[in-house]
This record gives sequence, structure tokens and C-alpha cells, in this order.
Amino acid sequence: MFSLPLLIGEDIAAIDAALRDFVSASGARLALFIDGGGFIVTRQGEEGDIDTATLGALAANSFAATQAIARIIEDHSVSSLYQEGHENSLLILSVEEFGFLAVVFPAAIGVGSVKFYGQDVVARVGSQLGSARDRAPDEGLDLSELNLADAAPLFRRRVAP
Repeated sequence: MFSLPLLIGEDIAAIDAALRDFVSASGARLALFIDGGGFIVTRQGEEGDIDTATLGALAANSFAATQAIARIIEDHSVSSLYQEGHENSLLILSVEEFGFLAVVFPAAIGVGSVKFYGQDVVARVGSQLGSARDRAPDEGLDLSELNLADAAPLFRRRVAP
């Protein structure tokens, strides 16, 4: 089974544009689109000293654990996870079955504001990924064999089928 649909340059460009718009509108520091296994597909914003590979893996696993807990308590509607910090906070938003949007933002910005702007970016990214799946429904990417530190080059080499 594929972890993501087959992505081409125009898919990544559209996802990057959505993330850039989101970072600009929300005041977020960094936005990462990661697949369900925690592999970074693309990112926008200022990384600074953030270890994005580790953040992606931990965010995906944290969300998976939260979903498992929700199933145990018979709640199947987990769509976000919030980690409040003193300097920076983290919001993880589900992007349908495709993966997650992990957002690092200054703690001074309210999570409600980030969630508000997050609705649009999740819809835009989900729509682009849905289009990619529809374009090549029997093809996809298995990121389990990639370099955890930087999966982005794989997506930039793709051409339209």
C-alpha cells in the first residue's frame, strides 16, 4: 500500500504555495507537511535550530497514539493535537488520510487563530493530494525506504506520467 499518491512538481508547488500562504496569514514560524510515517514531504517557514526530521517522526507518532487512545474511549473524531509551550507551540492537523500538517508557532499567538487559518491550508493540501491520487490511482510513493533527514528531493524529480 502506498503512503502517498504519486506526486509531481505541480503538486509540490501547490502544496508549497498553500503552506507559504498559511505561514504568512497565521504568523506561524514553520509548517511541515508530513506523511503518516513521519517523513517530511515539504516545508515552508523558518526552521532555525529545529530538527525537522525528528519533529516529523515524533509528530506523526504522537498523532497516531492520540488516535489510538481516542478509539479506546470510542471517539473517532480526532483531527488535531496541540502542544502548548512557553516560547513556541505545536499544532498537528490531520490532512485526510494523507498525513499531517505540523505547525510551529510563537506561543504568544493563540491556537484558535492558527486553527482558523489551518482549515484553509488543510483543505488546499488535501484537495491537491486528492487530485494527485485521481490522476494516477494505481501509483503512489512508499516513503519507508527514504532518507529520514530529507525526502524532498524525491518529489522534485517527478514528472507527469
